[in-house]
Amino acid sequence: MIHIGSITTKAGLKAFIDFPHDLYADDPNYVPELFIAQRDLLTPGKHPFHEHSEIQLFLAYDDNQKIVGRIAAILNRNHNQFNHLQDGFFGFFDCIENAEVSDMLFAKAGEWLKSKGATTIIGPANFSTNETCGLLVDGYDTPPLAMMTYNKAYYEPLITRRGFSKKVDLIAYRFGDAGYDDRSVQLKDVLLRRLEQKGIHIRPINVKKFDEEVAAIHKVYNAAWDQNLGFVPMTKKEFEYLAKDLKLLLDTEFCLVAEKDGVIAGFALAIPDINQVLRTVKRGRLFPFGIFKLLFGIKRITGLRVIALGVVDGYRKMGIEAVFYARIIEAYRRKKYQYAEASWILEDNDMMNRALQNIKGAPYKRYRIFEKAL
Repeated sequence: MIHIGSITTKAGLKAFIDFPHDLYADDPNYVPELFIAQRDLLTPGKHPFHEHSEIQLFLAYDDNQKIVGRIAAILNRNHNQFNHLQDGFFGFFDCIENAEVSDMLFAKAGEWLKSKGATTIIGPANFSTNETCGLLVDGYDTPPLAMMTYNKAYYEPLITRRGFSKKVDLIAYRFGDAGYDDRSVQLKDVLLRRLEQKGIHIRPINVKKFDEEVAAIHKVYNAAWDQNLGFVPMTKKEFEYLAKDLKLLLDTEFCLVAEKDGVIAGFALAIPDINQVLRTVKRGRLFPFGIFKLLFGIKRITGLRVIALGVVDGYRKMGIEAVFYARIIEAYRRKKYQYAEASWILEDNDMMNRALQNIKGAPYKRYRIFEKAL
């Protein structure tokens, strides 16, 4: 008989975080999340998400008190206020291949969300589209890149049997060593001159003024993506929290801003595929030996993930995006990276999908967000 329990203790949280390590123990493409990062993300008082929203974690146990599944019910009040909705979310879903277990987990999450006034449940999202989200439905043959999700292929039928239907798909594009079109590189100087004539300058982020740069980029982020499906603005504290984490991986040649009269109008960010190293960190523990794998492994990373490339309305289609691509491609070549991923892109974002296809990006992974009325 399956029992679902609410997480209320530090020991329960540890078990919640560690469950996937056992579930995926024999999966060569699994990448463990860092324990410290997951613990802080899920702990009120540690991550700023909890200042405006609420989560409840659940674990599923079998007759022998062995953990067989987990799920988080998430009430994102900022999302609901911004979008004028009454949505609830599920995230951090992992489960053995057993319909009874998954049915009970989704039922429990739905009950909790309904008690909070939610009329719809959407996911997976950990906690929103600003963090990791989407269920992998195509592209299981390679490991996920930094800050992307991974899951068992049987998760999709477990979710759809509960009455969930597709809300939207997210696409990841792959670029190999020579598998891209460098037209933007060839046109870069011409485009730069045109932009300079309009007073627009492209430059790397200034790490000496990191806090100021982050504050300016935060405004661009919230303005450039505000029309995307499911978008919710990041609070100042949330954006600063994310920036602090990413700073450890930051290479200024891959963090670019477009600026006019001292005001940032667009930015692009790519980071090394830290998952190459995290795959070797047992159970996501940095201590005692994981920290050395991390410190020494970063220098040997051969992959890159383009996380964000956005321009505010009024500055789009002027050539800024193409120059961003060109600068990233040039640095990619110079630093001898072997592969790159641009992710993720909403399937209905025609302009961005065309742009990536035009430089010969190959759509190689697909992630899905589901929804269901409560």
